[in-house]
Amino acid sequence: QGQLLESGGGSVQAGGSLRLSCAASGFTYRQNCMGWFRQAPGKEREGVAYIYIGANITYYRHSVKGRFTISRDDANHTFFLQMNNLEPEDTGIYYCAARPTRGGCGLEAALYDYWGQGTQVTISS
Repeated sequence: QGQLLESGGGSVQAGGSLRLSCAASGFTYRQNCMGWFRQAPGKEREGVAYIYIGANITYYRHSVKGRFTISRDDANHTFFLQMNNLEPEDTGIYYCAARPTRGGCGLEAALYDYWGQGTQVTISS
């Protein structure tokens, strides 16, 4: 049974940086898509970025484009979200997610079957 474990959250001031990690284990096959999502208090979970693994294509929601970068370390089955120039609006619990099946990737949570437990990111102004 596949598992995802996030780490790297924390509290920083606006303008700072954080790097989130997502370690994948227990999967017997390569995932099709890996995504990062976040949920702010009182708001719905929203997609932040994803990587289409086979083609190494990445996509970002408009509000984080140019500030966030998703990357991968295949040797260690780990995915990363580098977050720079953080803003208070980036505060929330960040989750990584995996989509094992073939088909298009996207920022819709319903596409993903496996989820990590989340890591808190807090940005102060």
